[in-house]
Amino acid sequence: MNLEQILENFKNSEELMKNITAWIEIPPKDAVYSDFPECMDIRLKEALKRRGITRLYSHQACAVREVENNKNVVVVTPTASGKTMCYNIPVINNILKDPESRAIFLFPTKALSQDQTTELHELITEVGVDIKTYTYDGDTPQSARKAIRQAGHIVVTNPDMLHSGILPHHTKWNKLFENLKFIVIDEVHHYRGVFGSHLANVIRRLKRICNFYGSNPRFICCSATIANPDELACGITGEDVVLIDNNGAPMGKKHFIFYNPPVVNKELGIRKSSTIEAKIMAQNLIRNNIQTIVFTRSRLNVEVLVTYLKDVYSSKFEGEQRVRGYRGGYLPSLRREIERGLRNGSVTGVVSTNALELGIDIGNLEACVICGYPGNISSTWQQAGRAGRRNSVSATFLIASSSPLDQYIVSNSDYFFEKSPEYGLINPDNLAILYNHIKCAAFELPFTEDEKFGVETTGEILSFMEDAKILRHVGSRWYWMNDVFPAGDISLRSASNENFIIIDISEPKHRVIGETDRFSAPMLLHEEAIYMHEGQQYQVEELDFDNKKAYVRKVDVDYYTDANLAVDMKVIDVFRSEEGKLTDRFSGEVMVSAIVTMFKKIKLYTHENIGSGPVNLPELEMHTTSYWISFSEEATKGLSQLEIQNGLFGLSNIIANCAPIYLMCDPGDIRVVYQVKAPFTVKPTLYIYDSYPGGVGFSEKLYNIHQELFIAAGKMIEQCECECGCPSCVGPLNEFSGSGNPKLLTLKLIGYTLSND
Repeated sequence: MNLEQILENFKNSEELMKNITAWIEIPPKDAVYSDFPECMDIRLKEALKRRGITRLYSHQACAVREVENNKNVVVVTPTASGKTMCYNIPVINNILKDPESRAIFLFPTKALSQDQTTELHELITEVGVDIKTYTYDGDTPQSARKAIRQAGHIVVTNPDMLHSGILPHHTKWNKLFENLKFIVIDEVHHYRGVFGSHLANVIRRLKRICNFYGSNPRFICCSATIANPDELACGITGEDVVLIDNNGAPMGKKHFIFYNPPVVNKELGIRKSSTIEAKIMAQNLIRNNIQTIVFTRSRLNVEVLVTYLKDVYSSKFEGEQRVRGYRGGYLPSLRREIERGLRNGSVTGVVSTNALELGIDIGNLEACVICGYPGNISSTWQQAGRAGRRNSVSATFLIASSSPLDQYIVSNSDYFFEKSPEYGLINPDNLAILYNHIKCAAFELPFTEDEKFGVETTGEILSFMEDAKILRHVGSRWYWMNDVFPAGDISLRSASNENFIIIDISEPKHRVIGETDRFSAPMLLHEEAIYMHEGQQYQVEELDFDNKKAYVRKVDVDYYTDANLAVDMKVIDVFRSEEGKLTDRFSGEVMVSAIVTMFKKIKLYTHENIGSGPVNLPELEMHTTSYWISFSEEATKGLSQLEIQNGLFGLSNIIANCAPIYLMCDPGDIRVVYQVKAPFTVKPTLYIYDSYPGGVGFSEKLYNIHQELFIAAGKMIEQCECECGCPSCVGPLNEFSGSGNPKLLTLKLIGYTLSND
């Protein structure tokens, strides 16, 4: 059967259709073409014609013209719409006119760098000119590095390598920086939160070095659809950008199907496993030779689903070759082999984490099964865009889990299809991040007296560094005087440079298998914790807090651990506030004191509590930004202390799950705590804070969309089929005290926040 016949069978299945909450058919779209811009070199035009490209899509031509007019651009079009041409053509065109021109291409992952370099090489070979293009990352051999520094026209790298491998050694790259004309930042939506805040500072350092060498490069950014692409690109580059979103690429007919697994326990709100339902859906497609990609959220789930789907084939060897997994932890050679198999059709099914969400060329598949909502609209469209040839029918199945966020999305298809996607938020001036990059910048070049590095208070920060014996002030300049190489101690993926490393001591030869930030370490790496890595369980044998090391050993157990975190909150400063009759809301700076008190052992699959133990670790303190709501006496009149506590606990659970709908962030990027009588407000208060030192803008955004946030939280609870509360809305019933109805209490508090006149 072909895909259209399978979809027709689905429509005729009463059993299946009763679980489908939305079936949207997106009509096909014809291409919108534009002639080659006049500024393009004839050799480049002829090379494209030989590859079958006689005209450009409208957005590609627009990007080429704007770049030629010395504008910085951000191109925002769907997956597989030819965004690569929006930077390859202008860069190659410029090098053809001026062979001394140089460019830096930044990609968020090594795999994407390798993939895009291949495509770039093919076009350059077709043009027939010697434009030297090199990938420069951690895998680049030392013997090749000198040649790249001296001769590379286009240097393809990632933010981490630019930060620690190129900028601190800029004197070896003088040829590149003197002639740098373009900086390409692909997948710009990927740079949000802490990572994006770091990248903005890396770009500040890059521009500072370019200025020293006399160059002024233009920026070409590409992004998936988000609500604020121009604002995000402007924040990262520090430059005005022109938004190009007139997508001219064609698209075949798409079916987008929302599937909610049936309820198996109404009282507890438990649904049939999304993993099992995804397996059944994907098996049906693969059995009929429909080339399919399955996305799942964890590495462990990848391996489980691959095992299930290989059973489609009677021969074990055939199953091994036709169904493959794809995730972090696989060797690059294996990844390339799987990508080739998808392109040439020898692989019928692939199960992946979001590693294949980015624009790696895997051909055009027919069907996509998404096991669990990816967390934001932008990622969902990116994953769905992996299925669909330009002129043929494709289908995407989104299979919801029991989580509140999944249940909200699958029950509110209008929100998904009509809403602008989430905001990409960054805060380059976060003091913890900014301070580290000013150190790096001072190591790279001395600061002048009146120089600003993003903030007006740069001089004060430099004076502080002088007092700390990091810098020396001589005449009108600040010089690096420390013997430490600063970039080596800074991870772009976390706000704090105090990361804990995780060491596997199972074998005589110990090896580092991962790292985590200082604030997560007590929760994940306390002694006796079960740490999961690539599907393997490890038990923490020792947490050396002083030396920031956790020693773990492989185990095979049927439980995982979850730690209890006791959080105390102190308000340091109020930035904004708004008083109301029933509730007040505030935005400001807080100090979070957190201590892990105990941990629970929870059985896999059944989630039963099978034991607990104490945790003895020091208290941690963090300054961050928060948004908080307090309830007046009038609002809580008639409620007992226990009812107030239950209502706040339910509200904290639902808000923690609801907030990521509006923020392109992981649930762990924000935390929600409550105090029945807060010291600051002397009222019942709910705090929502950024779980990074200094904050990255999440709580401030939530303060601004206060009404929208609580309306969505109320809808999540009302649409849940449970009677008193469950994991899909306010939290498991057994976590509440007393005999009241937590669901109704939480809705009552939400009602007060929305009727605050």
